[in-house]
This record gives sequence, structure tokens and C-alpha cells, in this order.
Amino acid sequence: MTDKLHLTPADPFPEELSGIPNEKLQVLDSQIQRQLDREIVVDGETDPETEFRHCELDDEFESREPTSEV
Repeated sequence: MTDKLHLTPADPFPEELSGIPNEKLQVLDSQIQRQLDREIVVDGETDPETEFRHCELDDEFESREPTSEV
């Protein structure tokens, strides 16, 4: 990961998210969200790669949520 505020589709992205600590995953999520915002403002739409990364992060966060059975 980089220290950039956003990650372009050309920037490296981890292949496996499950081993990344929560704090770093949150930073990565912020970078992707900023990139989505940039793409919408500049291009009027999001890049498919950025959207895919956003979905991957959402899935990872969801998998880390504790499940409660009632």
C-alpha cells in the first residue's frame, strides 16, 4: 500500500485482503472511496476496477463482522 490519499486503478492492490489488519484495511477503504469520488467528479462515472476493489473491501468488512445468532 502507498501513502497516497487515493488509489488509481493502475496502483497496486492486495490480492488477498483477509490477512490485512483492520486499521490498514480501513485506510485502503478510504483511499478507494477517495478514488471513486475523484472519478465521479472528473469522469462522471467510476472505473470498473475501482468499483471492483470497493466491492472486494465491502465483502471483506462484512466477513469480519461478528455474527450474532438469536
